[in-house]
Amino acid sequence: MSLALTLAGVIVLIAGTGSAPDPFAAPQEVAAWYGLNQAAVRIGALLQFGAAVPLGILAATVYARQLRLGVRVPGPVIGLYGGIAASLSLMTSALITWSLSYPTGPGADGTVAALARVAFGLGGVGYATGLGLLIAGIAVPAYILRLFPRWLAAIGLVLGALGELSFLSLALDPLQFFLPVVRFGGGVWLIAVGFLLPVSRPKRGPRTDAGSVEVVS
Repeated sequence: MSLALTLAGVIVLIAGTGSAPDPFAAPQEVAAWYGLNQAAVRIGALLQFGAAVPLGILAATVYARQLRLGVRVPGPVIGLYGGIAASLSLMTSALITWSLSYPTGPGADGTVAALARVAFGLGGVGYATGLGLLIAGIAVPAYILRLFPRWLAAIGLVLGALGELSFLSLALDPLQFFLPVVRFGGGVWLIAVGFLLPVSRPKRGPRTDAGSVEVVS
């Protein structure tokens, strides 16, 4: 649901406005874009806010399932913290973007541009960093305990690392490509994990005559 709403928000903005200006463009250009695309920006902010809610629910659900699976390492708590941080970052970014969809007074170009950069930072780096922690908190225990295929856990480790490295884009603009990779790649990864993460771990039963271990589900 979170990925679907995120994609819907992006589609609405692209269809309604063409492309958003660079958040670091001239203040007059940024303010003019928000002034000309108020309806599309407002709908996009609504969908972005909606995407934050199921992400928080997912983080809590996965945390509870990891505890049920007997994962007694820091990973689940780190993942829960990351999921909540990503959800709150996305919510705050959406609310700031929503506020920018309303007309501003004369001479407010600098304020609009500054708020647009804050919204970009929260919805970009803030979200990617939190999502990276959520993914890593799931992938590391899953890789060690083989809770789902190791190749999928390995992809999660890469996405988690990219999410944490995305903060470097605050100073190195070329690294901003980490943001969409983590945002959309991470969304697809979490969907796969939702289907493959087991509800419970098999219990080992008594040994048979042949010396093997009987697995009781």
